[in-house]
Amino acid sequence: MRVLAQGKIEQLFDILNRSTELIQKAKDQSYLDSFIETLGFIQSDDEEDDELTEADTKKLTNIYADFNPDDFTAETFRKAIQMAVLKAIRVDTIQANYQLTPDTIANVIGYIIAGIFHDRKELSILDPAMGTANLLTAIYHQLQTSIGVTPTISGIENDDAMFELAADSVELQKIHAELFHEDTIQNVLAPVVDVVVSDLPIGYYPIDANAKGFATHSDTGHSYVHHLLIEFGMKHVLPGGFGFFLVPSQLFQTSEAKQLLKWMQGKVYLQGLLNLPKELFANAAAQKAILILQNAGDGAKQVDPVMLGEFPSFKDQQAFTKFLTEIDDWEQTDLL
Repeated sequence: MRVLAQGKIEQLFDILNRSTELIQKAKDQSYLDSFIETLGFIQSDDEEDDELTEADTKKLTNIYADFNPDDFTAETFRKAIQMAVLKAIRVDTIQANYQLTPDTIANVIGYIIAGIFHDRKELSILDPAMGTANLLTAIYHQLQTSIGVTPTISGIENDDAMFELAADSVELQKIHAELFHEDTIQNVLAPVVDVVVSDLPIGYYPIDANAKGFATHSDTGHSYVHHLLIEFGMKHVLPGGFGFFLVPSQLFQTSEAKQLLKWMQGKVYLQGLLNLPKELFANAAAQKAILILQNAGDGAKQVDPVMLGEFPSFKDQQAFTKFLTEIDDWEQTDLL
């Protein structure tokens, strides 16, 4: 079955890629912009494009001659779109914040969420920096499969291109989602949810005036955007709810960390910090970790012990499975 599924992913990617390359060449524009046009094209009944020649329009029509979106599952669409975005990053030499969260990491976060909320019939999730929504939708599908819950999902994204990709991806996967095309730090009126999850952009937020309303803002100069987004995220989590953030492994070892720690006191509990395998990152400074926070209230308490550790290599299946078992035991014995 896996071979067949992989074949369908490659089949769909081939259609999307050929269409994108045709538009890219015809309009002399980036692969990413051409791919966004492709996603718009396959959702529209209108096969006309005034900017394409008659010959190119005919070629495009031929590419889609046997295309039927109903032949492909939602996960197939997600993964084919993921492949196309990865190609866009390579071809267009796109900035680091466009990088997708690998499925291996999304699966780990989804696994931890499933363990905590295994007995829930309903679940709401928000990503305050959703990018192309790959992490959000990967977890959505995983929770459907693993614990039989169809989450209510919401996401916020400021970048025009990433928001378009997210909106198209969600539409093609036939997922009902509430998406906000806004700057999260301007305090979007987003829903309050059970879980916030995000692969946070790392660096400085440029508009100091917007950051002033956050307890985690820097006293001098620009503030860390990942600190601001953690605070925003946890303010949009219900009492006792959780936040799962991909953060720098050295999050609490910078001089700016004192503001973050000060804000956390009495508001959120640090329940876990799990370093991802070093092999996933170009150097030690780029290593990331899964930060697990829980809002105070609704019976939540500081767990003892805090779940600290480093995932073994994802290639070492035996050690990886053993580590997941340790997380299971920690969730059931200490956290819940």
